Amino acid sequence: MPTRNLQIIIVALFIAVICYTTARRARKAILVGDAIDLVDRFFVDPVNDQELLEAAMEGITSQLDEHSEYIPAAYYEAFQDAIHQEFAGIGILVDQPQSGQPVRVVTPLVGSPALQAGLLPGDEILRVDGEDVSEMEIRDVSNRLRGPVGTVVTLTIRRDALDDLEVGNSADDPKTGVERLVVVKRQSIAIESVVGDHRTSDNRWSFRLEDHPDIAYIRITSFGDRTAGELRQALSQLDNQFDSLILDVRSNAGGLLLSAVEVCDDFLEEGRVVTIRKRGGEIDSEFNAKPGLLVRRDKPIVVLIDGNSASASEIVAACLQDHGRAKVIGSRSYGKGTVQNVLPLDYGRSALKLTTARYYRPNGKNIHRLADAGDGDEWGVTPDDGFDVAVSDEDFLRVWQRWQESSYPRLGGKPNRTAGKRSAEAVIGKGTASDDGLTPTGPLPATIDPPLLRAIEHLRGIKANRPAVLSEKTAA
Repeated sequence: MPTRNLQIIIVALFIAVICYTTARRARKAILVGDAIDLVDRFFVDPVNDQELLEAAMEGITSQLDEHSEYIPAAYYEAFQDAIHQEFAGIGILVDQPQSGQPVRVVTPLVGSPALQAGLLPGDEILRVDGEDVSEMEIRDVSNRLRGPVGTVVTLTIRRDALDDLEVGNSADDPKTGVERLVVVKRQSIAIESVVGDHRTSDNRWSFRLEDHPDIAYIRITSFGDRTAGELRQALSQLDNQFDSLILDVRSNAGGLLLSAVEVCDDFLEEGRVVTIRKRGGEIDSEFNAKPGLLVRRDKPIVVLIDGNSASASEIVAACLQDHGRAKVIGSRSYGKGTVQNVLPLDYGRSALKLTTARYYRPNGKNIHRLADAGDGDEWGVTPDDGFDVAVSDEDFLRVWQRWQESSYPRLGGKPNRTAGKRSAEAVIGKGTASDDGLTPTGPLPATIDPPLLRAIEHLRGIKANRPAVLSEKTAA
């Protein structure tokens, strides 16, 4: 057979395989499309095509695991902002105590244009650029507050006299208690993921416990694009001038895998960080620490975890525990040991978040908790022996309220108590959100925090049992 004919046959077979595969996929897509079309044509009431499509996508992912989902266009931008730790807006946290009632400001964020424009905790948002939003749902109001960097938005707010008094304004102000206009220029707002124990008078984070300044305290609230850089900046600021370090990843639901790997690498010279296995248990990738430390080996470390520490948080806690670099204190973690890839759809306007692999800790043990797993099964990260610390619901609420108060900017030179009261209401059961779709985070005082108290007690014990070291000059 002539070579040319053989080449034609091979090309034809290749095209046939492609056509067959494409036809199989097309049949499935056509089936869904036909179903939506039939509903649109014959259902007794009018329907929205887009809502039907989103419902179909949600139905598909509902047959997978709890971490796979369809992200519609309306939420995809906010999802990306959370990962990239940046959004375009005015920088306020808002809540809505009751549906159909005005959205109100919990607090402006530190360094935000909202803070510069004078927005205060408790301000009720009535209109945005003249449009009545007093009865809109919180997400619709948040979407109107967002916009391109450099654009201006005009808010009509209603302020209570008590809120003015909270920040030192005069109660005799004739404008107090009435509607007022606030003009805010939108900026790029950075979402911080690494916080300290408390804010200083200039609204900077202090990465030392206020009552124990020799103990460094760093809380990681999520793992995004900027987390590793923020952590390195905090450690650089501390410059190893501390006796010990508490790394707090409680209530951290996770984030980017590579961000967690980078965080682990800052505390290790060598060794396995995490192993990724795809379908069938086949190793997809392995991550190892590289030489170089940001925290000296002689500095004891504690990692605080709880039942809401998941995914990337568990990678960090398991890695440092397996390498003997840190004691893990708190309660058993959530048990989310799966990797999700975000696959764009509809030319990047929406996406499919799909579980594609599982990860395993350095000792090779499983982290993921399967649906039928019990307490005796292997999953999650368990505190070291003797360091399991339970927290009551009351303690958690007190911790959360103080946590929030400490993270908010000081207004008029005073602690932001009004914002603390607003956020406490939200925790107790009322909805809360921010114009970036995230929840605020902050530091925890030891006086109402049993796991933190246990960590301090442990680190104090290490310090007390260390032999005194004399300098050469003293010894001479």
